[in-house]
Amino acid sequence: MTGRLVHTGQVVLDLVMAVPALPPPGGDVMASSTNLLPGGGFNVMAAAARSGAPVLYAGSHGTGAFGDLVRAALTSEGIELAHEPTPELDTGVVVALVDASGERTFATGTGAEGRLTPAALANILPTSDDVVYVSGYSWLHRSNRRALAEWLPHTSGSRTLFDPGPLAGDLTPGDLHDLLSFVDILSCNAREAEVLGELPEVAIVRDGAKGCRVHEHGRVTDVPGFPVDAVDTNGAGDTHCGVLAAELLRGSTLLDAAVRANAAAALSVTRRGPATAPRRAEIDELVEATR
Repeated sequence: MTGRLVHTGQVVLDLVMAVPALPPPGGDVMASSTNLLPGGGFNVMAAAARSGAPVLYAGSHGTGAFGDLVRAALTSEGIELAHEPTPELDTGVVVALVDASGERTFATGTGAEGRLTPAALANILPTSDDVVYVSGYSWLHRSNRRALAEWLPHTSGSRTLFDPGPLAGDLTPGDLHDLLSFVDILSCNAREAEVLGELPEVAIVRDGAKGCRVHEHGRVTDVPGFPVDAVDTNGAGDTHCGVLAAELLRGSTLLDAAVRANAAAALSVTRRGPATAPRRAEIDELVEATR
């Protein structure tokens, strides 16, 4: 493996609360557990790093207690940071409510991760061996959108992996059209695929426990999932994207990468927390056990 995953999205802190059900309007529920953990783009990068990929975080991070937690977590996973902390602004927080079924609901408070600038990306030059990850969340931050719109045309030698995320419907048609012109591989879930409508020539459509569908130049292949008992679906899509990228960096075909990404996502939902991606050996074991 000679290339890197260059991640241009956002790392935030996830305030994860396990609740019996979502509170009604104006109501309250008692959480059975509460954790403050790095999430967002961290989940993708941790998944890729745990599968052996070199990872560069090209996004912004804040100055303050939350930014310190983010940097410590990235360092512990062996992830390289491209930038110094953003002055006078801390990293943002996402509140994640996980109900008894394992489903999750988010509320996001943006910090330094939403203030990426063109100057910050100017010296990052991906090579043909790299995979560049772009998040739909980036396009919802004016500063990040501008920075990436100026930078992406200069990354044509690398492969760009785009995950629109749950707010795909908030992307304007013009922004989406411009963005997809730079995308080599789209990865989204089934609901997001419906929102986007027409898919690019190469796309992965994740469908929960069923696995995923691989669209590749007119051919559609169903890649089945791995049966597990899910306890928390938070971060499963991120795990899928990260492992997919890691396998592509190893030279795997898109179909082979999708199999391992399915296995990684399945393992991740058996654990509570946002960054629950398995190690490469765990994926090996699950894939081998089902052959």
